[in-house]
Amino acid sequence: MSFDEIADKALRTKDGSSTCEDFVSLVQKWLNKIKWSNSFRGIFSETNQSELAAFTSYALAFPDNFLALVDTYDVIRSGIPNFCAVALALSDLGYKAVGIRLDSGDLAYLSCETRKLFCSIEKEYELSYFGKMSITASNDLNEETLDALNKQGHEVDAYGIGTYLVTCYAQAALGVVFKLVEINNQPRIKLSEDVSKVSIPCKKRIYRLYGKETYPLVDIITGENEPPPKVGERILCRHPFQESKRAYVVPQHVEELLRCYCAGSSDKKQETLPPLKDIRDRCIKQLEQMRRDHMRRLNPTPYKVSVSAKLYDFIHFLWLNEAPVGELQ
Repeated sequence: MSFDEIADKALRTKDGSSTCEDFVSLVQKWLNKIKWSNSFRGIFSETNQSELAAFTSYALAFPDNFLALVDTYDVIRSGIPNFCAVALALSDLGYKAVGIRLDSGDLAYLSCETRKLFCSIEKEYELSYFGKMSITASNDLNEETLDALNKQGHEVDAYGIGTYLVTCYAQAALGVVFKLVEINNQPRIKLSEDVSKVSIPCKKRIYRLYGKETYPLVDIITGENEPPPKVGERILCRHPFQESKRAYVVPQHVEELLRCYCAGSSDKKQETLPPLKDIRDRCIKQLEQMRRDHMRRLNPTPYKVSVSAKLYDFIHFLWLNEAPVGELQ
């Protein structure tokens, strides 16, 4: 979704006395204004427009409860400027934004920098509440994290604690997150202050490559339309984000891992999922095939998951196109 594609652009004032017929234009006006303000001068030259569209849509739907996740692309150079533009537009109509949430990166540093910007906006535009807006932090927080934040100094007002509140350390939780990889046939990528949270865009296929000793060597992710790896043919396997980590593999056996059982509204035939027992048995069999050092409880060797050279190039092309560009003065 682009910034210009938001369908409902109108928003009534808080007291209902009038209607802003084009809230999108009001947001854009504020973004252009704060770009050259004393508060943000030199911090950003452009922000991610998809993020701005998402914030604007959220504000149109929930003007009284606008709390935005600001680390999808870049907190300081995109997330906070976009949030402030929408919050200031809401303020013009009598609404007060709630605040922001940080879910990756250096929480102490980012919260302090965000508070400085909020206070600067409050002073520059004489908005008495702006500097006190809520800053919420999340991202697998535990007692050690909270202690470290308190010792460093921070500006966090609230914490989102889930995993470590409802699970015990010995029975770890499996974190599963659904992330959009394509919309209207256009590949999408989620960026983050934390590289491990950057998503791999577009529809994909996944293969497990086996070596001479019959155990798996590496899993490789390819684009949907790439040719599959072939037995006996050398293939370049690349780390998705670290340029120097790469290796050639000559597989002795290739197994495709991803299988689609329901393709939505497409013409592809829908299949029935296997019984839960069969799924469990297959999982146990896969684990039994792993090398012992991958399965040991103490300091296990990480199992490698790679991408094809073509997918690697596309990830970084899209990354550079979506990431905001800073400006130094």
